[in-house]
Amino acid sequence: MARQISVLKLGYFPLPEKEANRIRQCLHLAREASVLDPCAGRGAALRTITDGAEARRYGIELDACRAAEAKQMLDAVIHGSVFETHCPVESFSLIYLNPPYQHEIGEGRNERMERVFLEHTYRWLKPGGALVLVVPFDRVSDCRGVLTPHFRDKAIYRLTEPESVTYKQVVVFGVRRSRQERDKLTDFAIEQANRKLYELTRCYEEIPVLPDSSHRIFTVPASAPVKLEYRGLPLDLIEDLLVSSPAWLQAQRVTHAPRTEVSGQPLTALHKGHVGLLCTSSLLNGRFGQGKELHLSFWESVKVVDKVEEEGDTPGAMVIRERERFSQRLTLLYSDGRFALLSEKADPKEGGDAKRAPQDGDADVCEANA
Repeated sequence: MARQISVLKLGYFPLPEKEANRIRQCLHLAREASVLDPCAGRGAALRTITDGAEARRYGIELDACRAAEAKQMLDAVIHGSVFETHCPVESFSLIYLNPPYQHEIGEGRNERMERVFLEHTYRWLKPGGALVLVVPFDRVSDCRGVLTPHFRDKAIYRLTEPESVTYKQVVVFGVRRSRQERDKLTDFAIEQANRKLYELTRCYEEIPVLPDSSHRIFTVPASAPVKLEYRGLPLDLIEDLLVSSPAWLQAQRVTHAPRTEVSGQPLTALHKGHVGLLCTSSLLNGRFGQGKELHLSFWESVKVVDKVEEEGDTPGAMVIRERERFSQRLTLLYSDGRFALLSEKADPKEGGDAKRAPQDGDADVCEANA
C-alpha cells in the first residue's frame, strides 16, 4: 500500500520539520553559499536546513502544484525533471537529496531511484561541498559506488520521527573529495570503505540516532550563483494543449470510453433470456435488494478452459484436448460485509477445468470478516 501511495505522489514524502531542524544543527554554512534540493517538493525542507544562513536556495520539482509552492520558499525553482535540467558541474556548496523510494521504469535494467538520483546530481557539488542524503537505511549500500570514491568524512544517523521510522530512514552526511583525493584512493581502501559502509547500515537499530545538538559539524563552503537551465518539454503547456490535441481526441475514445448506461421502462415484461443478456452485458450492475439482502452486483466475462481426455492412436496413450471459451462471473457485495461469488467450478470427475453452474447458481459465500 505504501508503495502505491508513493507512486501516486510521485515518490513525495517530505522530511519532518523536527528532523530538518536536527540536520540544521549539523551544518555550518558560509556566507554566499548556493544550495540545491533536486526533489524540492514544497521547498520547506531545504528552507529549514539552511535557516538563518545567507544562502541562495535552488530547487527542482516535477509536480506543478508543489513547484508553485516551492517558489514561495526558495529563490529559484525549476518545474520539471531533474534529468532534463542542465547545471554546471561543481557549482553548489550543499545538495540536500531526498529522492523517491522506488525502482526506475525503463527499457533497460531497472535500478533504484535513490542511486540514480545520486549518480546524476553529485557532480553538481563542488569539492569540499556537503551532501545530505535521506534514504532508507538498506539503500545506503546500493549507493556505495558513489559514496565511497567521491565522498569522505561520512556520517550516518537514524531518523526517529514516526514518518521517518515508517521507511526506516537515515541521513548520510558526506564531503565531496577533490580529484587529487580520489586519485590517491587504492582499490584496497575502496574495498575497506565499502565494507565499513555495509557494516554501519547492516542493522537498523544499531545506527546512532540523529541528536538534537550534534558535536560533529559539517562546514558548507562559499560558492557563486548558479544558473540552472531546463531543457525538457514544457509540462504545463503540454497539459493545457493536450485536451485539444487530435491525437488525444482519437485516443480518448478507447482510454476514456464512456460507460454504457440504459434506463427506462420496458414495453413488455422481460423474459429470462432478456434478463440473461442484460446481465452478461453488464447492463444490470448496481444496487438491489432490501434489508439484509441489500447488495451490489457486478457481472464480468472470464475465460475458462474445457479439457477433454481421449485415447490416443497408440495403446495406453491419452490425448488431452483443450478448448477456451468465455463464461460469466457474478460478484455480490452485501451491506453487512459479506460477499458471494457465482461462477463455474472445476469438476475433477469429468476431467475438466470448469462446469456450468446449476440453475440456481453455484455460489461461494464468504463471511463479513473473511
